[in-house]
Amino acid sequence: MNADPRVMEFFPARLDQAASDALAGRIEAKIAERGWGLWAAEIRATGDFIGFIGLQPPIAQLPCSPCVEIGWRLAQPYWGKAFATEGARAALRFGYEKLGLDEIVSFTVPANRRSRAVTERLGMLEDKAGAFEHPAIVPGSPLRLHCLYRLSKKRWSELL
Repeated sequence: MNADPRVMEFFPARLDQAASDALAGRIEAKIAERGWGLWAAEIRATGDFIGFIGLQPPIAQLPCSPCVEIGWRLAQPYWGKAFATEGARAALRFGYEKLGLDEIVSFTVPANRRSRAVTERLGMLEDKAGAFEHPAIVPGSPLRLHCLYRLSKKRWSELL
């Protein structure tokens, strides 16, 4: 999945097996440390791994920091089947009900219409003043500019 150019279109680089395994190890370590994070997503009926969905504090220091972001990455065959939206809704519920968060954010490059559509289906609102250049992306890269979405606990509860 992390080597697929379609999946990684809006990331700075695709990951080889070693880098993908290292990412999985870091995700598992953070879940063990905090008790939550980016969880493996699977098809309930078959147990097939389809990607990951969950919550995490961003690694980079961002203009919206400190914050918790919602994120997902699914293998391409599972796109357009509502898995990202379903999993993200469960992650939002966990964040607000179990972690007691007041706000959850999401960010991506403006051209990433698929992720932005999921974000908007979740009821997140784009913070037009919150667009930022991601500090982990090299200057001059078309992936550096990010749009920011926010969802307050109050708005989330009103959407239920």
